[in-house]
Amino acid sequence: MKSTLYTTAVAVAFSVTKVAAHATFQDLWINGYGASCARLPLSNSPVQDVTSKDIACNAGTSPVSGKCSVAAGTTVTVEMHQQPRDRSCSNEAIGGDHHGPVQVYMASVSDAASADGSTASWFKIFADTWASNPSGSNGDADFWGTKDLNACCGLMNVKIPSDIAPGDYLLRAEALALHSAGSPGQGQFYMTCYQLTVTGSGTAKPAGVALPGAYAASDPGILVNIHAPMSTYIAPGPTVYSSGSTRSAGGACAACESTCAVGSSPTTSAGSGGGSGPSTTLSTATTTGSGSTPTGCTVAFPEAAKL
Repeated sequence: MKSTLYTTAVAVAFSVTKVAAHATFQDLWINGYGASCARLPLSNSPVQDVTSKDIACNAGTSPVSGKCSVAAGTTVTVEMHQQPRDRSCSNEAIGGDHHGPVQVYMASVSDAASADGSTASWFKIFADTWASNPSGSNGDADFWGTKDLNACCGLMNVKIPSDIAPGDYLLRAEALALHSAGSPGQGQFYMTCYQLTVTGSGTAKPAGVALPGAYAASDPGILVNIHAPMSTYIAPGPTVYSSGSTRSAGGACAACESTCAVGSSPTTSAGSGGGSGPSTTLSTATTTGSGSTPTGCTVAFPEAAKL
């Protein structure tokens, strides 16, 4: 009896630890201001079936009413945390040794407040993937995009290409956790789609890929053992668009990654799931010195409290 109880307790504790290590991209920053236009995931659990429609904008999400206006060429900042309403830098943005790449895509759509991400054409605008650590002995010890998220309090800067045509877009932020990816179907994808209206005078309309469609469970960037020594890593999906940007894994936090504070988070939400919400809300930015911890969190997503 004691053995059974102990086994059950260990299993429950392990399950809770795993859930706590899961995460979602929740907030968006534009020029240092908090903005609200996320199709907030219904839970912090990952998507693991790359053939599912959920690989586009996560499970159970649907369009919201808010759109964030952003000029082409602007750097936005996506923000990830393990739990809704917890934006403390004392907690890892994505814990549990969930190492892997961070990539961001965009898709041109007729109306970001109604578009179906699973039928859109996605082009990659950003990647922070992997770099070897000369002092490490395996992939776990190497530099990864998710480690950069943790180092920068869940924040990652992403430049909107300056040459893309104006109009509505979905922006899709994705983190891929590879801690269990040595077995087929065990890579863990965490993604959120944001609804944008891009302004500017660009004319480029980059070719894209389908999600689902661009990823296969057998891709070397998805089926990989990071617990062994690694000499190379190729992230899944297409190459980054020519006017996009990349970041070297292990680099220092910069700009909003160092200075954006929770005090400038939106005070209202564009909603999540099937809910509706107000138009984009921007509030006065508050910044802190590099490396300081944001405090005084404003509830940016009241719906998230129901998760």
